[in-house]
Amino acid sequence: MPIPTDDAPLTVLVTGASSGIGRATGLELAGRGAQLVLMSRDRGSLEEAAAEMRAAGAAEVVVCAGDVTDEDSVRAAVTAATGRFGRLDVVVHSAQVMAYGRIEDVPREVYETVVDTALHGTANLARVVLPVFREQRAGHLTVVNSLLGNVTAPTMGSYVAAKWGQLGLVRTLQLETRDEPGISISIVQPGGVNTPIYSQAASWTGNTGRPPPPVYSPFRVARRVLSTLDRPRRVVQAGVFNPLITAGFRIVPGIYDLLVGPLLQQLAVSRDEVPPTPGNVLESKPDGNATEGRWRSI
Repeated sequence: MPIPTDDAPLTVLVTGASSGIGRATGLELAGRGAQLVLMSRDRGSLEEAAAEMRAAGAAEVVVCAGDVTDEDSVRAAVTAATGRFGRLDVVVHSAQVMAYGRIEDVPREVYETVVDTALHGTANLARVVLPVFREQRAGHLTVVNSLLGNVTAPTMGSYVAAKWGQLGLVRTLQLETRDEPGISISIVQPGGVNTPIYSQAASWTGNTGRPPPPVYSPFRVARRVLSTLDRPRRVVQAGVFNPLITAGFRIVPGIYDLLVGPLLQQLAVSRDEVPPTPGNVLESKPDGNATEGRWRSI
């Protein structure tokens, strides 16, 4: 983990901080006494998260409402960190939205917003954050990707495109920062996680989604994120079956293709009925924001 030279608390920007893994990561960092800058689309949810993090031990918490697809919003959050604390040690990028549906069924605006949040949101962060890290000659970026950055699944095409693109982009950033040893960039790939993203997702399948088992607590994934600060690595898995599923996809694609659809229906689709909905893709739905979802987790 980048260590400030003056014994001051670590300064961390967390995107997607109002819900799910981002919120859990902020709470874990608060327990370490970090100085936090929180970014997501809804200010009210961020203020609620900030109050929790102050109570959990954060040295200070600054709220910056904004969308990572807007580079000016990203720049404002980074400027808030450097202006208030004099530096930016760590960025945790976990902002993401999700949509279910065949490519032919998901409206273009919804599809592109899912992809933009992961791909262009990450590029916006890189353009703003990496020059700051280079000037400091130190800094760490962790990007929360997904098992679906390695494999694919029917009715999840927009999310798969988002995460495959994001993985390629971040691996490129890792190569492009090799000239500065003080900068490290890590990728964390969770499997199923108990967060609200599934119930808040857009859907054109007639159902909402659910995390496939084994379902991990967002705090468990957050601790994997923090492990990359203590010991930076290129790619870290946060799912015990991720390597096996990825191997099946690559080594026996015929068997994978035969099984993935039925398994998805059995294990990753809720037994409900919903009309077509954009969920929280196009705009934040604050009532659905929380650290954890409604599923049991380990």
